[in-house]
Amino acid sequence: MVSESPGPGSRVPWRPRDEALRVNVGGVRRLLSARALARFPGTRLGRLQAAASEEQARRLCDDYDAATREFYFDRHPGFFLGLLHFYRTGHLHVLDELCVFAFGQEADYWGLGENALATCCRARYLERRVTRPRAWDEDSDAPSSVDPCPDEISDVQRELARYGMARCGRLRRRLWLTMENPGYSLPSKLFSCVSIGVVLASIAAMCIHSLPEYQAREAAAAVAAVAAGRSAEDVRDDPVLRRLEYFCIAWFSFEVSSRLLLAPSTRNFFCHPLNLIDIVSVLPFYLTLLAGAALGDLGKVVQVFRLMRIFRVLKLARHSTGLRSLGATLKHSYREVGILLLYLAVGVSVFSGVAYTAEEENVGFETIPACWWWGTVSMTTVGYGDVVPETVAGKLAASGCILGGILVVALPITIIFNKFSHFYRRQKALEAAVRSSGQRSFEDLLSSVDGVSEVSLETSRETSQEGRSTDLETQAPSEPAKPQSY
Repeated sequence: MVSESPGPGSRVPWRPRDEALRVNVGGVRRLLSARALARFPGTRLGRLQAAASEEQARRLCDDYDAATREFYFDRHPGFFLGLLHFYRTGHLHVLDELCVFAFGQEADYWGLGENALATCCRARYLERRVTRPRAWDEDSDAPSSVDPCPDEISDVQRELARYGMARCGRLRRRLWLTMENPGYSLPSKLFSCVSIGVVLASIAAMCIHSLPEYQAREAAAAVAAVAAGRSAEDVRDDPVLRRLEYFCIAWFSFEVSSRLLLAPSTRNFFCHPLNLIDIVSVLPFYLTLLAGAALGDLGKVVQVFRLMRIFRVLKLARHSTGLRSLGATLKHSYREVGILLLYLAVGVSVFSGVAYTAEEENVGFETIPACWWWGTVSMTTVGYGDVVPETVAGKLAASGCILGGILVVALPITIIFNKFSHFYRRQKALEAAVRSSGQRSFEDLLSSVDGVSEVSLETSRETSQEGRSTDLETQAPSEPAKPQSY
């Protein structure tokens, strides 16, 4: 019996052509037959099966184990189960657990185009691909529109991870979350209620101080003090309101100093808008004391510093999800606000010129710049009534200005409202994620947002195993440890 051996000029293949392809995609192992892959030679697995050398095969996968002849791919395992269904039937179905862009990236990686999509899924895929960039901006109740952004959760995770290396990190972390997140625990809710009460008391004291009755009483007390030879500054403020002001300042100073000491990063603390608002709310008081001690009686400067106390109203944003969402909406709606201002400027310029031509001799319409005030009031539908057109042409111009203002203001409002709804739901979801940080790790949070659920994987696995065709090999029941064959 003569054994055949390759000649010196022949080339030994690095693996048999008909050998089944052993792949591992994200931990999901399958054994694919060469006959099934040969039906789609343009796909990545088809080119891998037809690779002429090991070097060429390694360029098509992420890793290769020569001992077990297993090819590893660091890709989405859920999509791979749908890919197996494609090799059986020749049609690819859209997965609900993947967003349309991630699905498209996976399909491109494996060498599948839009023509591979099944007829039942092609229209839905194209529709989602067109509308997906605006889905976050729509008033939708879909779970994907209210999930917290993984980047935001990662930022919170990195901030909280700093406490692991800090002294008394666990205690500082709990105190920080208690002061920052009103819904974190019962003490945080109580702290939030007390802080809101102090802010409201400070605002009420500032409003009461402006009433004529209190100003008359303070003026009389100042005159009596001057007549008695004392300084009028000592009796200018009501004693009760002064003590209340000192208490509010002490509480606000305690809040700022506590947050500064407990903050995981001092640099990020001074970059946060809410922390800057806290600093500005207490800064006028200390500037007033410093100016009075250094420069003496500066009544106007003191009044300006006292006027800055109105910024304490913004402290309510720390305890209100709606106010924080409003700030985020204005930050991300600068284009819409710019378009609104542009429309108003054009409309005011046009209708002011028309009103000036029609009402040139009327009071308030002497010049075009004077007509800008009337155009602004009319286009915003405020209508003070201080300047009114009298001629028929002027009234027609005013009617067009009012109707144009309604349309101009109404156009961007819907977009801004939808953005506010989106940011409000996302802020609520992020707060819920921070509240649950003490019960489960942020790694679990990230996997729940961006990962594949075990239920969906199990369902896809069962679906992929139900209807195997004769072209896909089956695994012998006596070898349960081997990967499943297709």
